[in-house]
Amino acid sequence: MLSLDMIRRDPAFVMAGLAKRDADLSLDRILELDTRRRQLISEVDSLRAIRNEESKRIGQLMRGGPETTDEAEAAKNRVREVNEKLEAVEEESKAVEASLNDELLWLPNLPIEDVPVGLDEEANVVARVEGEEFTLPFPAVPHWDLAETLDIIDFQTGASLSGSRFYMLKGAGARLQRALITWMLDVHTQEHGYTEIYPPYLVRREALLGSGNLPKFGDNLYHDEEDDLWLIPTAEVPLTGMHAGQILEPGILPRYYTAATPCFRREKAAAGRDTRGIKRVHQFDKVEMYKFVAPEDSDEELRKLMGDAEDLLRRLGLTYRLLELCTGDMGFPSAKSFDFEVWSPGCAEWLEVSSCSNCTDFQARRSNIRFRRERGGRPEFVHTLNGSGLAIPRIMIAILETYQQADGSVEIPAVLQPYTGYSRLEPAK
Repeated sequence: MLSLDMIRRDPAFVMAGLAKRDADLSLDRILELDTRRRQLISEVDSLRAIRNEESKRIGQLMRGGPETTDEAEAAKNRVREVNEKLEAVEEESKAVEASLNDELLWLPNLPIEDVPVGLDEEANVVARVEGEEFTLPFPAVPHWDLAETLDIIDFQTGASLSGSRFYMLKGAGARLQRALITWMLDVHTQEHGYTEIYPPYLVRREALLGSGNLPKFGDNLYHDEEDDLWLIPTAEVPLTGMHAGQILEPGILPRYYTAATPCFRREKAAAGRDTRGIKRVHQFDKVEMYKFVAPEDSDEELRKLMGDAEDLLRRLGLTYRLLELCTGDMGFPSAKSFDFEVWSPGCAEWLEVSSCSNCTDFQARRSNIRFRRERGGRPEFVHTLNGSGLAIPRIMIAILETYQQADGSVEIPAVLQPYTGYSRLEPAK
């Protein structure tokens, strides 16, 4: 959530930032509600002061004996009138406060000054490429055909169980996914300094509001209406909510968390795209990295977060590139984002496997997460960062298509072999 003080103090600056994101938004309604809210607060204070004065006067008049009885009754009537008016003003104040909060929830984060300006992914900047867009010395096979030959993904059964864009891993395919998750978690926890978390996969509405998924992306989420619980679209949601409403004491920051969870997304906005294989599906697994840090450290912490994701790509021996996202392609809560994409020769395209973002104090304001620099100090909002470390389906795609052999087999990267228990996937007989 954007700071209301900042919007009130410098609306032109805020509008300039929103314009960079191509956000078709206006601050007029917010400023109007804020003005009315402050008027109502002043009116409430004034009415309460009048009520207090009249109440004191009633006590004095009551002690004055019979000659002041009529005056005391008149004062009581005035107090009743003030109470009725106060109740109405307080009700309006609550309604205006709720409307103002709803309006603020629709505003995205403002981009950091040096983020490239552009309307969509075409304006993203390729920061660097590690490797080349190579072709194999034999006809490359896309992962959906490889999976059938290797008998490791059952698309038909997945679709019959749950519909389109669902699949079932089987045998060595299921073991490969489990190996990837375990290896990634081991690297993050044993070498990168993260604490592993196993969060709930169903969360309350407040968690999605705090992370920035609601209200804007409600149509892309799976919702149990009876209990008002939502399937998480990413572990970022429960990890953000871990410290919601808390003031972190001195010495706690930074906090690094990692979690492996399934992610559930309706993908309504992507209808018709990437329908073959496992590039864009409704349920997939991902290892998430998440940080709570002091504001002055968030730029450096983003660099380190990106390094942790890149470390995995290097060890897997994959060709990848780093994109700096433009203002129009960043996620709703992000102030600055970078994507890692891997080259998949079977599909002959770059696939996003990690998005690393600095969300500054945007999620912290929505979730009310603050910290103290010293004991008894004034609470400040933390900065939050998140990144995929990594998204499993597209990493599996890249491994299958990169390490495929002419005979239809697939070699397994050396770092995974202790986790898979095999060094090669062989075609089914």
